[in-house]
Amino acid sequence: MTIYHSMHRILTRQIWLKVHLYLALTAGFFFALMGLTGSISVYREEIDELLNPQLVIEQPQGQYQSLDRIMAAVRQAHPDRYGAWTLEMPRSLHSMMTAWYDKPRETYFELYAPLMVSVNPYTAEVVGSRFWGQTVTTWGLDLHTQLRLDRFGWNAVGVLGLLLMVSIGTGLYLWWPGMRQLRQAFMIRPNAGMIRLAFDLHRFIGLFSAAPLLVLAATGCLLSYPAVLESLAGASGMAHGETGRNIVSTAVPNSHPTGLAAATFMAQGPFPRAELRRITTPVGDNGIYRVNLRQPGEINQRHPYTTVWVDRWSGQIKEVRNPSEFSAGQTLATWIWPLHTGEALTGAGRFIWFLAGQSVFVLYVSGLLHWLYRHGKIRDRKVDLAALRPFLSRLAQNSRRIGLTLFRYFALLAQKAKPFIVIGFALLLQQLNRLREAIMANRQKRIGH
Repeated sequence: MTIYHSMHRILTRQIWLKVHLYLALTAGFFFALMGLTGSISVYREEIDELLNPQLVIEQPQGQYQSLDRIMAAVRQAHPDRYGAWTLEMPRSLHSMMTAWYDKPRETYFELYAPLMVSVNPYTAEVVGSRFWGQTVTTWGLDLHTQLRLDRFGWNAVGVLGLLLMVSIGTGLYLWWPGMRQLRQAFMIRPNAGMIRLAFDLHRFIGLFSAAPLLVLAATGCLLSYPAVLESLAGASGMAHGETGRNIVSTAVPNSHPTGLAAATFMAQGPFPRAELRRITTPVGDNGIYRVNLRQPGEINQRHPYTTVWVDRWSGQIKEVRNPSEFSAGQTLATWIWPLHTGEALTGAGRFIWFLAGQSVFVLYVSGLLHWLYRHGKIRDRKVDLAALRPFLSRLAQNSRRIGLTLFRYFALLAQKAKPFIVIGFALLLQQLNRLREAIMANRQKRIGH
């Protein structure tokens, strides 16, 4: 009997059903929690401004104040905070500029809890100072990324991403109906009772959310375990603003240091068409400016990889990082964060990401209802959908059109991400080939002994 037939006998439909069921019962709640918090985080900045209207500039007037004046206002508001500050440019004409202070004493021992200072760029007025994790949106994002459990939670979320991919894969296998039952597999029967409706919605939503959820789960897992991504891509030092080397000033300190505006001007010399996104102030006599620019077409919006390091004392450029010169592995690494957060997508793509996150909660609740009914914990009942019946009927009638629309969108997304997909597949084959060579070498070594 071949290995294939042995595996086929072991991995029967019942086995896959149990794997899918046990994953849902043990980790389903956390899947739903990750989905809800992740979908809300897609619009984190918009929600934050909605909850804090003082952060919105109703009528922008004039030009931005100089970066040096804005930084002086931040230091005046926080005179006892020494070290590096990072100024992040506003995302729109109506948004505040944000000054980030990475390790404030109040939250020093937390995994990630910087101070966020909101500054009106038109007046250099400090509007508010808040700590990460102490606002509604950042608290929710912490819950999504590390379950509010610091490093342990960070690693646990990566494992959850891996388990979610297994759950999606088993769900697709169990859904596959064969060509004869293909039409029935798309049906939604609102008149067949609550349990039947829940099961139909579970299959329908699970099918159309599978592709985005697989992308989100895979990228989320890689973000939780960056060492895996570095090993796969063969690229290190790809965190925001890093190069893998310690870049310091070598000039003699003097009484005429380069200011933020001058450093920005120098940094844009090699990239005249690039947009300023961030600038980090130097620390100590050997400190150096780090200027993050975004070139046209660069996939990252908030954390672009175009970076220039400018000497504080001489005003000279010490180092340049240009994404157009990245290796295949480095290019792959730059895609992970914006693909997971939705930065790499259009407005419609971000909304699909939002719906995909919400769908995990619906899948969990509908699957749980079906399981409770099967075990006699709840009874079936009629569903009064008088108001929703036209919508559900229309949804059932147009399910094919919805599927084709989603297919076209993901085909367009796949075309846009073709370099990412090709590079990722090539690197995966490279790693598998290295593993095969290592196994063969180890086998030959044992034969030799």
